[in-house]
Amino acid sequence: MKTSELFGKMRSTYLWGNLAAMAIVVGLLLLGVKYGLDLYTHHGEEIKIPDVRHKKFDDAEQILGNLGLPVEVSDTGYVKNLPPDCILEQTPGPGEYVKSGHIIYVTVNASHSPTITLPDLVDNSSLREAMAKLTAMGFKVGTPQYIPGEKDWVYGILVNGRHVVAGDRISVDDKLIIQVGNGMLDEADSIDYIDAGSDNVESEETGDVDPFTEVTEPPTEEQHTEKAHKPSDVKE
Repeated sequence: MKTSELFGKMRSTYLWGNLAAMAIVVGLLLLGVKYGLDLYTHHGEEIKIPDVRHKKFDDAEQILGNLGLPVEVSDTGYVKNLPPDCILEQTPGPGEYVKSGHIIYVTVNASHSPTITLPDLVDNSSLREAMAKLTAMGFKVGTPQYIPGEKDWVYGILVNGRHVVAGDRISVDDKLIIQVGNGMLDEADSIDYIDAGSDNVESEETGDVDPFTEVTEPPTEEQHTEKAHKPSDVKE
């Protein structure tokens, strides 16, 4: 190909038109990616999270939803003096800035107090062991009730005046009263002590004959021989 022909093709309108079209397409793609990412990631957008704590869940969901912030319940808790289904905690916290679509996780107040399963403690542990275990589990323990029995041994557990057993579910608001031995025997377990010599005294006083005879040691062989050779007419 001659040089003049090559330069002629380079000056062709068709070639330059194609190159210009390609440049425009690439430029549009770059602009689209840039602005598309900004729209997708909400670049430069900031939403201040309102405080929805102690509000009913439905009200909190509406307030946050109007700002483009979805709500999800992450946990439940229990506060006695707050109504059920109200918000106890929120994450992220109030006053923080997030982008639209960011999920707000909340903790909701339960309708009743949580319960805990009572462990096996009756007739199985001392007072100190029982109180330590119950307190560690989250139970409320009141002043122990002492009853006749082995000292510091657990004989029962009361809740609102009734006996409870291992496996029962007890509210964390209820107070447990441990029945524990005071180291004294019950009257029904008293022991009657009998003097060993009282029977002999009574027999002597009443003149009754003791049906039992004294058992003596049998004579030895030497004593038996002396008795055999002793004259019968000798007086002692």
